[in-house]
Amino acid sequence: MKSSVPIPRGGLTLLAAAFLCAPLALRGQPPSAHEVARRVDRQYNLLHSLKASFTESYEGLGIHRAESGTLLLLKPGRMRWDYTTPSGKLFLLDGKFAWFYAKGDAQAQRMPAKQLDDLRSPLRFLLGHTELEKEMDSLTLTPAPNGQFTLSGQPKGQEQRVDKLTLTVTAQGAITGIEIEETDGAITRFVFTGEVDNAPISADAFRFAPPPGVSVVEAPPPV
Repeated sequence: MKSSVPIPRGGLTLLAAAFLCAPLALRGQPPSAHEVARRVDRQYNLLHSLKASFTESYEGLGIHRAESGTLLLLKPGRMRWDYTTPSGKLFLLDGKFAWFYAKGDAQAQRMPAKQLDDLRSPLRFLLGHTELEKEMDSLTLTPAPNGQFTLSGQPKGQEQRVDKLTLTVTAQGAITGIEIEETDGAITRFVFTGEVDNAPISADAFRFAPPPGVSVVEAPPPV
C-alpha cells in the first residue's frame, strides 16, 4: 500500500500559473520524468483525503490472485483498504500502527507503522509531503494509453524486495495504477477508479476495534 517541492508563493504571473495547470499534452512537447513527477507531487500535496475503488492482482510463485475493494486515505498518515473480494479482509494504517485482519480469523495482527514493509506501503508517500523524486531512484518516463504516462524507478528502502515500481498517472498527475515487480519475479498490480479528491472521511474510519473474541498479536518485523 514506506515525502516535496513547495508550491511557489508569489512571483508567478497569471500566464505562468495557467501554464502550470494546463495538461502536458497541450504544451507541444513531450514532458520529462521530472516534470510529470512534479505534477504528481502537486496533485497529492494539495489533498486532505482521497477515496477510490481498487482492484489488486498478484502473479508469482505459481499463485494467481485477484482482489478488490475501497481505499481511503486521510492525512496525516492514515490509510484503509477495505476488501469486498475477499469479503471482510482489512489492512489499516492508523498513523501509529498497521493492522491486518480477515473476517473469521481468531487474531488480528498489529505492527508499528515505522516497521511496515508491505506492498501497499508505496502509497504512503501520498499521506505526507510528497516529493516523488526523493522516494524513487533512477526515475524514467514512458507514454501510456489514453494520454497517460508511466513513471518507473526503484523505491528507496525496499531494494531487497522490490526491483521496480511503476506508477501510471494522468497528464494532471493523478495516479491510476501501480505495478510492483519484486526481486523474486512476482508482480502485484493495483488499478484505481472513481477517485474522489478531498472526500468527507471521518477519522473514526481509521480506528480498529477487534471483533469480540478476536485477540491482538504483534506481527513479526520484516526480515
